Amino acid sequence: MKKRIFVIHTGGTISMQEDKQSGAVKPTDKNPLVSFDHLFDEVATIVSAEPFHLPSPHITPKEMLELKNLIEQTLQKKPFDGVVITHGTDTLEETAYFLDLTLTTDVPVVVTGAMRSSNEIGADGLYNLISSVRVAACSEAKGKGVMVVLNDEIHSADNVTKTHTSNISTFQSPQYGPIGIITKRKVLFHHEPAIRRKIPVAAVDKRVALIKAYAGMDSYLLSALKELHYDGVVIEALGQGNLPPAAVSAVKELINEKIPVVLVSRCFNGIVQDIYGYEGGGKQLKELGVIFSNGLNGQKARLKLLIALGSEQASINLEALFES
Repeated sequence: MKKRIFVIHTGGTISMQEDKQSGAVKPTDKNPLVSFDHLFDEVATIVSAEPFHLPSPHITPKEMLELKNLIEQTLQKKPFDGVVITHGTDTLEETAYFLDLTLTTDVPVVVTGAMRSSNEIGADGLYNLISSVRVAACSEAKGKGVMVVLNDEIHSADNVTKTHTSNISTFQSPQYGPIGIITKRKVLFHHEPAIRRKIPVAAVDKRVALIKAYAGMDSYLLSALKELHYDGVVIEALGQGNLPPAAVSAVKELINEKIPVVLVSRCFNGIVQDIYGYEGGGKQLKELGVIFSNGLNGQKARLKLLIALGSEQASINLEALFES
């Protein structure tokens, strides 16, 4: 029996074309992917939607919330065996992670994209879309959270990140690797996320900043966040979770104003820990009330904090949330 797959097109390189005269890659009047629905006739019945057509740098949490609502409302009206989302790659991992945190369905949800536009030599978009439909239609994919599928690999939304500006194998999961692979004949899973945390989201209107630490960092930029009325901040700290001493006074100011400060590492492997006891070290920061995140990168930690601050739950323990 053929599976029913809901395919949502949102824009991005996968739906763009290269102008042969200027070399510029840009959106076209018609999404070229829509004309390929017939290629899936033997695998699945495809129902398509295109709620917006945007390059991924134009995607905001509002569009992510729109996708979440569209998926849940559609699944409530009609039964589908899987969902596939085509998306630009620049913010693909953020949309995937947002949906992983907020969607309540166990139906497989796959996000995919392309590094080459639809009319370039070696275009990877159609192949990635076919692979994603195969994964979404696979019974073993159920209950594994939101997945990212490109280049014959299946990644979990919380671990995957874009690692190269242009290479088609850009999407990697640095600490844990892919959770599965796609061959010509099979979809093979070899592990799955151990923890899946859901946050009931109501709004995405809070202001959360993402700041990267650097040698010689002072307090001015962090202090400005308080004056600009930000609701939270994520800092990509040095090493295992340390900051230059000149930045500590601003961290104290933010915490005293009840503005949550979440710490991740600017390294792409490992987690932050309260190890070092010098001025600006992780132990001091932990004692001040800084929240340590368990392995997320900066952009995903920012989304997690944004969703938590706008959650339907009256009170969320942020420290416990970021430990999981």
